[in-house]
Amino acid sequence: MIDSRSSQDSTAVTDDLIHPTAVIDPQAQLAADVKVGPYTIIGADVVIESGTEIKGHVVIQGPTRIGRNNRIFQFASVGEECQDLKFHGEPTVLEIGDNNVIREGCTIHRGTIQDNSLTRIGSSNLLMAYVHVAHDCMIGSNNILANNATLAGHVKVGDGVILGGFTTVHQFCVIGSYSMSAAHTAIFKDVPAFVMVSGNPAEPHGMNFEGMRRRGYSKELIRNLRNCYKTIYRQGLKTAEAIDRLESMEEGPELQLLIDSLKASTRGIAR
Repeated sequence: MIDSRSSQDSTAVTDDLIHPTAVIDPQAQLAADVKVGPYTIIGADVVIESGTEIKGHVVIQGPTRIGRNNRIFQFASVGEECQDLKFHGEPTVLEIGDNNVIREGCTIHRGTIQDNSLTRIGSSNLLMAYVHVAHDCMIGSNNILANNATLAGHVKVGDGVILGGFTTVHQFCVIGSYSMSAAHTAIFKDVPAFVMVSGNPAEPHGMNFEGMRRRGYSKELIRNLRNCYKTIYRQGLKTAEAIDRLESMEEGPELQLLIDSLKASTRGIAR
């Protein structure tokens, strides 16, 4: 149980951490060191853990669970009801991990009972200004979503992904780990791990080799992944045939990650 306080506590709206104009529901639970800026509204059934800072003019509705050391900037709307017309006020949840930065004007909605009643954001993500995360999205960790990137409902994003500004992702798409999109990309199909896409509709344009170098991948590993890309996209193979070819290659966690992202696709991959 966190060391929490609520607006019922005598010090909750008078100490230096919570601005006197903030409105915090008595049922909200905030760790003792959470900072809350002016005119922020925090609703019932919101739990915010230690080290998190909420700037001014933020609205957080519950049920929402926010982990440690997050920073949420002004005018963000977090944990609001979703825009799905099938939603009728069911008790769904938003979960946010640790060390995330959620910039100005971001909108993050709770899930729906048509899926798992849950929207989840992992840890150490950067959501730049005006990013939208719709209902039932599942986002991993260490991702960067640039300004105005928009995820429709039920989208899954792996780890280490970079989505360029104004990228739009169609509902139910899966974005594989360490992939990347250029600005203004429209994604209607799944994106395999490590692959870079751009355009409307999104098309593959190689792999995120610079990202691989920054993560310390060896030249041999990068060369092997380059050959994997050629197998998927340059040999005229169907996806199932490419998977069979990849599974015959030398094993490794990176190759397996790529294969798993291909196997997980239900919408077909961007081509």
